[in-house]
Amino acid sequence: MNDLREAARARPLQGFRIGVTAHRRAGDLIEALERRGAQVLHAPALKIAPVESDEALLAEIAAVIAAAPDVVLVTTAYGMRRWCEAADAAGRGEELLAALGRADIYVRGPKARGAVRAAGLEDAGISPDETTAALTGLAIAAGIRGKVVAVQVHGYTDAAALAQLRAAGAAVLTVTPYRWVNAEDGDRLSQLIDAVAARELDVLTFTSAPAADAVLSAAAASGRGATFLAALRGGTVPGGAWGAAHPDAPHPGGTAAVASAAVGPVTAAPLLAAGITPLVPERFRMGALIRLVCEHLEEAGALRVESSAGLLEVRGQALLIDKVPVPLAPAPLQLLKSLISAGGAVRSQGELAAGLGLGGAGHSLHMTISRLRAALPDPGVVETVVKRGYRIRV
Repeated sequence: MNDLREAARARPLQGFRIGVTAHRRAGDLIEALERRGAQVLHAPALKIAPVESDEALLAEIAAVIAAAPDVVLVTTAYGMRRWCEAADAAGRGEELLAALGRADIYVRGPKARGAVRAAGLEDAGISPDETTAALTGLAIAAGIRGKVVAVQVHGYTDAAALAQLRAAGAAVLTVTPYRWVNAEDGDRLSQLIDAVAARELDVLTFTSAPAADAVLSAAAASGRGATFLAALRGGTVPGGAWGAAHPDAPHPGGTAAVASAAVGPVTAAPLLAAGITPLVPERFRMGALIRLVCEHLEEAGALRVESSAGLLEVRGQALLIDKVPVPLAPAPLQLLKSLISAGGAVRSQGELAAGLGLGGAGHSLHMTISRLRAALPDPGVVETVVKRGYRIRV
C-alpha cells in the first residue's frame, strides 16, 4: 500500500487530460506534465515570428536610439534578450545599449531584471508584484511628465498601461521584440477546441495572452464557440436544449467544467474578458502553474470511495482500482462518477438517467449499468437496491 501511495505522489496527474496551447517552451511544459502522469493534447495557437525578418522591430530599435529615452520599461526577460539580439544582428547593438544605459530602467520582475543586468545595464526599480500595472505605476510615481518613455511590450500590448503613461504626460515609444503569427500546425487547434467543447479535457493551459486570445477567436470561428465557452465557464449552452446531432450540443449529462489555467494575470486577461475565470498561481512561473494544476485536480478532479473491491478512484477520464488502470467507456465512466460521488448512498434510476442525459430511457440506463459491471473486476461492486436504485457496495 505504501508503494501505491508513493507512486500516486510521483504521478499526481495520472488519468487526467491536459490541453497545452503554448508554442515557446511548450516542450518543457509538456514534459513536466507527462512526467507527472498526464495525457497531453498540444495545439499551439500561435508561434513567434523570426526576429531576423522583422522589419517593424528594426524600425522600433532605430526610433529608440534616435529618441534617447529618459525611462525604459522592460516587461519580460525573453523580450529584453531578443531586443538586444535583433539590434546586434542589425549592427546597432552598441548604440542601443548606450541609449538604454542613459535611461532609468524599470523592470516587471526578477527575470527581466536578470536580463537587463546580463546586458551590462542596471535597473532603477522593480514592480512589487510582477504585473504591468504595478510597473506602470512605479514609473509614473517616479515622475515622467515631459519625458520620453520606451516600453518593451510582450506580444500582447497592454493598451491601458500605455494610455496611463501618456495621461501622465509622457511621450511613449513601444518596442515589440517578439510578434505572434499563426502556428499552422495542421488541425490540432480544431481538435483541441472539439475536446474542450466535448469536455474531454480536464484542464486547458495558457502561457501567453495572445495565444489565449487566438484560441477564443478560433473557437468562435469554428461554430462551436457556445459549447467551448460553456465548458470553460462550467455552464450549459445558452438558448435551451439542443438535439444530440446539433454541432453545439452540450456534452451528455452536463459533466464538470474544463478548468483553465493561466501563468499570470496578463495571460488571464482575455479569458476574464470572455467570462472565464482561470486558475492563476501566486508566482507567475511555469513551475508554479504546474503545481497549481496538480493541486486543483487532486482536490476537485478526483473521486474516490473505498468499496468491497478496493479503492475506486476516477481521475479525469480514467478509472483506477487500487491504483491499477481499468479501461472504461465514457458513458459507464460517467455513471460510475455519479455512484462514487454518492459515497455508498443509493442513487435512483431517475438521477442516474438524468446524469447521463437519458431522460426517462430506462433501457439505455440498464445497458450502461451492464457495460459498467462487465468492465469491473468485481461486477458486484455496483449493487442493485430493489425499487430504489443503485449504489457502490462499500
